[in-house]
Amino acid sequence: MNDQNGKAAKKPKKGKNGSDLFSPMALRGLTVRNRIWMPPMDTYSALAQDGKPTPFHYQHYVSRAMGGFGLIIAEATGVSPEGRISPCDVGLWNDDQIEAWRWIVDDVKATGAVMGVQLNHSGRKGSTGCFSLGFIGNTVPPEHGGWQTVAPSPIAYGHYSMPRELSVDDIHAIVGEFRAAAARAVIAGFQFIEIHAAHGYLLSEFLDPLSNERTDEYGGGLAGRMRLLVEVADAIRSVIPDDMPLFVRISATDWAAGGWDLDQSVDVAKTLKAHGVDLIDVSTGGIVPNVTVPVKANYQVPFATQIRERADVPVTAVGLITKPKQAAKIVARGEADAVEIGRAALRDPYWPLRAADKLGVPVAEAPYQPQYVRGAYR
Repeated sequence: MNDQNGKAAKKPKKGKNGSDLFSPMALRGLTVRNRIWMPPMDTYSALAQDGKPTPFHYQHYVSRAMGGFGLIIAEATGVSPEGRISPCDVGLWNDDQIEAWRWIVDDVKATGAVMGVQLNHSGRKGSTGCFSLGFIGNTVPPEHGGWQTVAPSPIAYGHYSMPRELSVDDIHAIVGEFRAAAARAVIAGFQFIEIHAAHGYLLSEFLDPLSNERTDEYGGGLAGRMRLLVEVADAIRSVIPDDMPLFVRISATDWAAGGWDLDQSVDVAKTLKAHGVDLIDVSTGGIVPNVTVPVKANYQVPFATQIRERADVPVTAVGLITKPKQAAKIVARGEADAVEIGRAALRDPYWPLRAADKLGVPVAEAPYQPQYVRGAYR
């Protein structure tokens, strides 16, 4: 069969899997336009070291929203200056930072995408280097903007500086910092909050028995080790609207014998669900150094699937998900409710639009901005 120009017509593409990946998803009062999400990826680009996002961050996030991502999670955002991963991290620890975020959030929302923020305290992995400062993979000294790090126990992460052990009063103050940062996020217009309890930052340090040797109410068995995370979830839930979703990112395993594992992750997910958490963002690793991680395509997806099934809670999957058919199969098979496209999104801000074409999603159903429809894949 030829088309009207005499050229061979393209064989129609099947859109079965694409229809799943591009279907909307509801969480509390929020509806996300598709299941292709952008995970939080630190850009270390608050170069004034004031925690404020810049025009770079505007370009970074708004371009991905225009590229069709359904949901965007802003990078790890410090709840205090000492909660940053590096001196060049963004934050929400003071009111001046609210307006710096608002214009970004407003224009992401104007594209039809949803934007939330990941709130974080870096713990013993804080005060580390970045591209503009140097000290990559090392602790930044105070004379270059670094600080004394803190942790549940005085155990250093690899060769990083020794952290100070937090007192119970310190812990209560950090809960308050998460609460205050969440309240500022609501004012800034963010549509959901994600708590960062993964990758070896403070909340995951408390969860893991290899980094938490406390003998008080914040240590010992799983109930004690998860206490801080539950208190943070309760504190945030108390200051955000009832219809605003709350996510938690966890590392489902630290890949180390005797450490954090899938069974504990399932138990934590069940507890968090009972405390008003709506979705678990499932990653792995980063909690303890010098472990072997079997990195390959989809290597973290089985953890997300297990948590979804055993805890009966929505999940996302992340980690070397790079191809449209790969992403579509994960959602179509019920292995996760959404997929997060990380490094591939750094290479291609319009990854969802290319995926829609590869999967045979009609242009009218793909998340094109009206100004760009003329350039749509055909």
